[in-house]
Amino acid sequence: MTQAFCVVIPARFASTRFPGKPLQDIAGMPMIQRVWLQAQKSAAQQVVIATDDQRIFAACESFGAQVVMTRDDHESGTDRLAEVVEQLGLPSDAIVVNVQGDEPLIPPSVIDQVAANLAHYTQAAMATLAEPITDIASVLNPNVVKVSCDKQGYALTFSRAPLPWPRDAFAKSQEVLPEGVEFRRHIGIYAYRAGFLADFVAWGSCALEQTESLEQLRALWNGARIHVADAVEAPPAGVDTLEDLQRVRRFFEE
Repeated sequence: MTQAFCVVIPARFASTRFPGKPLQDIAGMPMIQRVWLQAQKSAAQQVVIATDDQRIFAACESFGAQVVMTRDDHESGTDRLAEVVEQLGLPSDAIVVNVQGDEPLIPPSVIDQVAANLAHYTQAAMATLAEPITDIASVLNPNVVKVSCDKQGYALTFSRAPLPWPRDAFAKSQEVLPEGVEFRRHIGIYAYRAGFLADFVAWGSCALEQTESLEQLRALWNGARIHVADAVEAPPAGVDTLEDLQRVRRFFEE
C-alpha cells in the first residue's frame, strides 16, 4: 500500500434489529473497540469512529479512539461517511475505507486490500470485495448479496436474488450448484474517493437502491464505477443478532 488512506467506522446505537450493538461486551471490551483495534492493525494513517450517540462517543473516548459526532437523520451509512469527510476536511482525492462497526473480527489485510485496489484502479469511484459462493443455499438466500462483474473487474450489478440466473440448469433443479457458473458473494467493505461521497449524497436515493435495499446500486445507477476483487482473506461473519454475538464471544474465549 503506497497511497495514504483513512478508515471510518460508523457506529449507531439505535439499530432496529439489535439496539446498543456497538457497546455489547466482547471479552471485556465493547464491540466497537474490538473493531477499532482491528482497523488500527491496518496500514491506515487515521482511524475515526463516527457515531450519533453520546454513549458510544463517551465509550470511544475512554479507550483513546478518535471519534466524531454526526447527525442522527442519515438514511445510509455512506451518507454518514460523507458528513465525516466534510468534518475532517479531507481532500477530494483522499481514500476513505468504510469499516462496519459490527465486524470485530475483520482482517486488517482486507482493509489494506480494498484501499490499495481503489488507488490502483483510477477509473473507479469505489472499490469493494467479494468471495466465491460454494453452496446453493447461499445463492438462494436473499440476505447474501450477489455481485456480477465485467472482464475488467468492475461491477455490473448487485442483487439479493440469485445472480446470475442459470436458466437452463435451474429449470432442471435448484437443489445443487450448476457446473461452470460463477457465483460471488459481496463483502460489505468499501473504499471511496472522498470527493465522490459528496456526489453520492447529492444524487439522493434511487429506485433500484430502494427496491433491493442496497445503497451501492445508487453509484451504478448514476454511472459511477465500482471495482470488485476477491478478498485475500475471507472475513468472518459480522454481528447482526444475539446468536452472532455469542459466537464471537466464544471465539475470544477459546
